[in-house]
Amino acid sequence: MMKNESRLSPLAIFYSHGRTGIILILALAGGLFCRPVVPTADAEREFPEILEWREERLQSLQRDDGWLTLAGLFWLQEGENSFGSDPENDLIFPAGKVPGFAGTFHVGAEGTVIEVFDGVPITSEQQPVSSLKLRSDADGDPTMLETGSLTFYLIERDGQPAIRLKDRESAILKEFQGLEYFPIDPRWRVQANFKRLESSVSINVPTAQGTTTQLELAGALIFRIGEKTYRLDAIGEPDAEQLFIIFGDVTNGKETYSGGRFLTIPQPDAEGSAVIDFNLAYNPPCVFTPYATCPLPPQQNRLPIRIEAGEKVYGDHH
Repeated sequence: MMKNESRLSPLAIFYSHGRTGIILILALAGGLFCRPVVPTADAEREFPEILEWREERLQSLQRDDGWLTLAGLFWLQEGENSFGSDPENDLIFPAGKVPGFAGTFHVGAEGTVIEVFDGVPITSEQQPVSSLKLRSDADGDPTMLETGSLTFYLIERDGQPAIRLKDRESAILKEFQGLEYFPIDPRWRVQANFKRLESSVSINVPTAQGTTTQLELAGALIFRIGEKTYRLDAIGEPDAEQLFIIFGDVTNGKETYSGGRFLTIPQPDAEGSAVIDFNLAYNPPCVFTPYATCPLPPQQNRLPIRIEAGEKVYGDHH
């Protein structure tokens, strides 16, 4: 029997903006899988690191650039794309936040260029912008544009450019009521065996926008819950510190979001041993806003059981 290893501090694992998570390595009960640990009456006090993870998640959502500030997602077409608060624009920004006609985004063979009309106070890195070629988030460091309480930048999803708009005065942020969780239960922390792929494989994953996106499959996690064996495909680059899991279960559309939940775990060890802690499952940003481009669980990651652990649905956003 292996002794319990010391608890690790939270790791940043929030999808697309830094995500946080932790892991507790449980004692093995022999063989591949561990037996469930009997929950105590005061599990939350026993696992303060999970409470710390929850607090960090809460803070990340409420940052000025967090998911609660999303105020728009505008797909760009080839050529000129006008933007401003007037309804005649191709991209309609919030009323009162920018002039009626603020400028254009030009999409061409050389990339995407913003042209700002005279007198419109748009800046990038605190410098006024009149014409500027934009870097997208595909490069990891998009060109950030600001005016008033708005921040916007170029993103790319499967080769399609779009403008993501954030507003630090967003009504969604102002009206945020906090998060709700299932009780912490160590029975939902299960030992798994990771079957790593020998070569890189990309899979098509559906998104909340009705499109598909390609993600790199790292391998499969095999684990037991009760008397049955299950598997989850995990996403991740070979040199990544963590594996990313998009999963669904029978609580979806009821206690949890219909679009499934996310989970991130540290890379398994050299022998393929890993721990999946469903207490750290969290909602994709699409549960808070219609302007996110969330991947949804692929069919093989829809578990036919109830995972009564982790984050519950936000408000009535089932």
